[in-house]
Amino acid sequence: MADQPDWVPPGVDVKRANVARVYDYLLGGTHNFLADQDVARSMATIEPMSGAIARANRAYLGRAVRFLAGAGISQFLDIGSGIPTQGNVHEIAQQANPDARVVYVDVDPIAIAHSKAILAGHANAAILDADLREPAKILGHPSVRSLIDFGKPVALLLLAVLHFLSDEEDPGAVVATLRDALAPGSYLVLAHATAEGKPEAALAVATVYNRSVAAKWRLRSRAEIQHLFDGFELIEPGLVFAPAWRPDATGDIPGNSTEFGTLVGVARKP
Repeated sequence: MADQPDWVPPGVDVKRANVARVYDYLLGGTHNFLADQDVARSMATIEPMSGAIARANRAYLGRAVRFLAGAGISQFLDIGSGIPTQGNVHEIAQQANPDARVVYVDVDPIAIAHSKAILAGHANAAILDADLREPAKILGHPSVRSLIDFGKPVALLLLAVLHFLSDEEDPGAVVATLRDALAPGSYLVLAHATAEGKPEAALAVATVYNRSVAAKWRLRSRAEIQHLFDGFELIEPGLVFAPAWRPDATGDIPGNSTEFGTLVGVARKP
């Protein structure tokens, strides 16, 4: 495309909606196209809180990373990292510890291209083009091994990514493979879409999304999401909706956090 922005990698189909770009639009970003905007607007027609939900998930990520950095964690493996926006993991972690090391993992070429641009010159941060469905390849990749010492505690971040794995792809087994590579004292930071709280709206949004985006959305129940933490111990406040996880102030919790459609939790490997 002659009018395609120069930040779009060759071969990217901007006429087909993409998970990372839809999320970028919901966050108020600029790295998205009409196809992505149309999907996001359709979602917002059914669920007017779609943008607020995306922002609440992003805010949860920031609070979780600050908590872990404060707990002495200096290694972060963020799988399904998406398009970088303000408040990236490495920015937050390295504010607490300039020596903190971060590896981002994604399969979206635009997310990868932007991550490479942002991380240029950062010796302690890298982006890896890899698929969550192949966790062993991620764990053994030279870029991961060069920055992450699996003999020491690691923060494993799986934010709004496991709901793109079908039941047949067995997200529980994927998490277990990653968990088994982590040293005791490591943490899992997880966020997963659910129909709990607003089932009719959530299912309608998922239907609109799945009709237009290649990466299909699988909403899961609280019990199914809880199962993903097997082998970890959830820390307080447990598995909650995103705004309710350790808010910066009590007043930051909305009157009904169940409207936010994403269950989140941070858990420690004993």
